[in-house]
Amino acid sequence: MNKSAGVLLGIVVAMGAISAGGAWYTGTKLEGVLQTSIADANQQLQAAMVGSNGTATLELVSLDRQLFSSTAHYRLKGQGEMFGEHADGVELLFTDRIEHGPLPFSRLVSLKWLPVMATSHYSLEKTPLTAKWFAATKDVSPLKGVINLGYDRAASGTLELAPVDTVLDDQSTLKFSGLNLEVSASAEAQKVKANGYMDSLTLTSVAEDQSPVKVEINGLTLASNLTKSSYGYYLGDNTVEVSSSKTTFGDKQAVLHLKKLEMKTATSESGSNAAGRADYKIAEITLNDKALGSAKMAWSMKNLDIPSTLSLVQIYQTKLQPYEEAAAAAAEAGQPVPELKLSEAEETQVKADLEKLLAAQPQIALENLSFTTANGESKVSLVLDLTKPKSMDQPSDQVVRELIALLDFNLQVSKPMITDLVSVQALVDGQTDAKAIAEEALATSDMFSSMAVGTQLATLEGDNIVSKLHYANNQVEFNGQKMTVEQFVAFVMSKLGATGELQ
Repeated sequence: MNKSAGVLLGIVVAMGAISAGGAWYTGTKLEGVLQTSIADANQQLQAAMVGSNGTATLELVSLDRQLFSSTAHYRLKGQGEMFGEHADGVELLFTDRIEHGPLPFSRLVSLKWLPVMATSHYSLEKTPLTAKWFAATKDVSPLKGVINLGYDRAASGTLELAPVDTVLDDQSTLKFSGLNLEVSASAEAQKVKANGYMDSLTLTSVAEDQSPVKVEINGLTLASNLTKSSYGYYLGDNTVEVSSSKTTFGDKQAVLHLKKLEMKTATSESGSNAAGRADYKIAEITLNDKALGSAKMAWSMKNLDIPSTLSLVQIYQTKLQPYEEAAAAAAEAGQPVPELKLSEAEETQVKADLEKLLAAQPQIALENLSFTTANGESKVSLVLDLTKPKSMDQPSDQVVRELIALLDFNLQVSKPMITDLVSVQALVDGQTDAKAIAEEALATSDMFSSMAVGTQLATLEGDNIVSKLHYANNQVEFNGQKMTVEQFVAFVMSKLGATGELQ
C-alpha cells in the first residue's frame, strides 16, 4: 500500500470512528432533545391558537433507538369547534426516521458535510382519517419533509405537500400541483424563516343555484421572516403573492381574472407598544376579457399596548368566548340567553386594561382603499385616534366623545371611473352600440354626481365627487363647514330624511 493510499484509508477510518461515536452520543441524547423540541412546539401551538375555538397538542408516542438511526412516532391532536364535528377531536400520526449525526448518510451523499446532530425524515401516516387524502395522492404520503437539527438546536429543512388530482364528491373536483416549503429556525425558534411555492390549484364545483363554478390559482409564493417578541409571539414580515387567479361563475359563465395579487404584512414592537401594517394590491382586474382596472388597500395600526391587549384577549377566551357559544346554543334551542357574569376582580381588570390600552393613544387607519380604471381613480381613507377618557363611569355618549381624539375621513369618487365601469358592464351584458353605451355611461355618472351633491353630503371638485370629515376636540369640519357634533348629526339626519327618528 502506497503512502497516499494509507493516508486516505486513515481519513476514512477516522471519519467512520467519529461518525459512529457521534451517532452513539446522539442516540443517547435524542429522546431528551425531542421532548424539549415538542415542548417548544406545543408552546407555539398554544400561542397560534389564541382567539380560536380549539386547541392543538403534539406528543411523542414512541421512539425506537438504534446506533445510526432511530424511528419516532408522533401524534398531533386537535380539539374544538374549529376541527369540525368530531366529538373527540382529530388526530394525525407521523412517522419520523431520524439519522444520527454528526454525518448522516443522506447528507454525505448530497455532499453536505457540515456536522449536524440529526437529520429527520418525517411523513404523515395513513389512518382512517387520512385515507381519502392518501387516495387522492395515489397512496403517496401527502405531507412529508426533511429537517436537519444542528448541535446549537437550530433547524432547517423542507416541507412538501404532494400533488392531488381527485374527485371530492359528485359535483366537485380538485387538482393541486403540490407545494414546497423551505424552513429554518434558530434555537428555541427565536427566529423563523419560510419560503414556499405552489404552481397551480384548480377547484370545480357548483353554486347554490347549481350553476358551475371553477376557481384557478397559479403561481403562489409564500415568504415569512419572523422573530419572537419579548412577549412570546412572532413579529416580522409576511408576503403572499399570486401570479393570477381566475374564477368562472354564473349561468352565463362569466370569467373574473385577477393578475399579480400581493399581500404584505409587517409587525414590530417598541417597548410595550406594537405596530403593524398590511398592504394589498391587484395589478389587473378583467371581466370576460374586458379590463376593469386595478385595486389597492393599506391598513396600519400603532401604539397598541401589548400587556393590556394580551390580558383582554385572555379574558375574552376564558369568559366572553364561552358565553358567546352558550348564548348562540340557547338562542338556537329557543331558550333564554344566559347572563354574562364577570367577577368583581375580572370587571376591575377589564376596566384597568381598557384604560391602559387607551392611555397609549392607539391609532388604526385605513390609509388607502382605491380602485383605478383607464380614466379615473376612486379612493377612501380613514384615520381614527383613540385616547383615555377622563372617566369610564361617565354617560356613554360623553365617554365616546372623549374616547375619539381624532377622526379624519376622505372620500373621492371619480366620475370618469363610474363611466368606465358602466361601459364595461354594458359590453359584458352583450350591448354592441358604442354610442349608446357611451351615452348611458355618462348619464349614469352624471346622475350619481347630482344625487350626491344634491344631498349636500358631497361636493364636486373637477371630475371628482368629494366628501371630507374631520373631528377633533368636539368640533366637526365637514366639507369645509365647521359645526358642533350635535349640529353635524342633525345636519346629516336631515339630509337623509330622518329628522323624525332623531327626535
